[in-house]
Amino acid sequence: MNNHVILFDSTLRDGSHANRHQFDKNDIENYCQAMDAAGVYTIIVGHGNGLGASSLQIGFSKLTDSEMIKTARDNLDKTRLGVYMIPGFGTIHDNIIPAIEMGVDLFKIGSHCTEADTTRQHIEFIKKQDKEVYGVLMMCHMASPERILEEAQKMQSYGANGVILMDSAGALTMEMVKKRIGMLYGGLNIKVGMHPHNNLGLAVANAYVAAEEGASIIDGTSRGFGAGAGNCQLEAFAALMIKSGHELGINLYKMLDASEEIVKPFVGEKDKGLDSLSIVSGLAGVFSAFAVHVQRAAERFNVDPRDIYIELGKRKAVGGQEDMIVEIAEKLSNPLKDTDISYQLSSLL
Repeated sequence: MNNHVILFDSTLRDGSHANRHQFDKNDIENYCQAMDAAGVYTIIVGHGNGLGASSLQIGFSKLTDSEMIKTARDNLDKTRLGVYMIPGFGTIHDNIIPAIEMGVDLFKIGSHCTEADTTRQHIEFIKKQDKEVYGVLMMCHMASPERILEEAQKMQSYGANGVILMDSAGALTMEMVKKRIGMLYGGLNIKVGMHPHNNLGLAVANAYVAAEEGASIIDGTSRGFGAGAGNCQLEAFAALMIKSGHELGINLYKMLDASEEIVKPFVGEKDKGLDSLSIVSGLAGVFSAFAVHVQRAAERFNVDPRDIYIELGKRKAVGGQEDMIVEIAEKLSNPLKDTDISYQLSSLL
C-alpha cells in the first residue's frame, strides 16, 4: 500500500437516506464544526440522492440544497465542502452553477456503472470552472471489471480528478473489490476510490482491500450511518489503517468524538449491527436506498420484504426504479395473478 489514502466523509449525504433526508441546520452545523479539524479531505452534504433529488418519489429534504450548502459552508474552515449529483436529478444550470457560487469546492458526479457517458457535460463543465470533480460509478457489482475500466476511462477523458466505485448494494466480496480496484489502478492515470456499503458486513474490510489494491480515496460515513445497512465506518477504517502502520493525517479522537456525540443520536436502532433485510439486500444486489421503500410496500401489501428484495435483484433494479417496488409487492399479495415470480435464492448466486 504505497499510495496516500484520503477520506471523503459522506455522513451528511448518505446518512440522509437513513434519516429520511431530515437533517436540519443544527445537525449540519454541529457535525461540520466537530469534524472540520479531524483531517478528512472533504465533507459531502445534501439529499441522499444528491443535488436536485428532493422529490415526492425519492423523499423530500427538510432543507433545500441551498440551505444545506450554505450552512455547511459557514461551518467549514479547513475541510473542503463537497456535493454529489446524479445527472437527471440535477442539472448544470439549476444545481451545479448555484453550488459553485455558494462556495462548493468539490463535486462527485454519479451514474450507473455502465452509463458514464451521461456525466460528460457535467464533469467537463466543472473542470472548466477549476473545481475538483470526481466520477462515481454506482452499482458497480453489475458490470465486469473490464467494463468498469472502460467506463472509468471515459470519466478520465472528460477531465475527472478521480473515479470512485460505489458498491451501492453492498454486494461486493473482497475478491470482487480486489479485481475491480486493481483493474482501475492499473488502467487509469487519475485517483481511484471506493465507496463500500455494509450489507454483507464487509464495508471496512472492502475499504482496506481497496486501499491495498491502489485506491487512494475511501468514501464512507461516521458510525457507518447511511442507506440500508450503512457504509464503511470511517473511524473504524482509520483505526485499522493506523494499527496497520499507515499514516492518514487523521485526528482519530476528533472522529471518535463526532461519532459518539453528534452521530450516535441520529443512529438509534440502526446502531445494533446488521439485520436480516440488510443481508438479503446485499445478497440480492439491491440498491441500499431502496430499504425504506421496500419496508413501506411490504407493510402496505402485507408481504415478506425479503421476497421483494429477491425479485428486485432478479430484475436488476437500479436507483430511480422505486415504482417497481410497489408493483412487485402488489403481485406478491396476489400470487395467482402472476405465475412468473420465483423466489429461489439459487437464481441469484
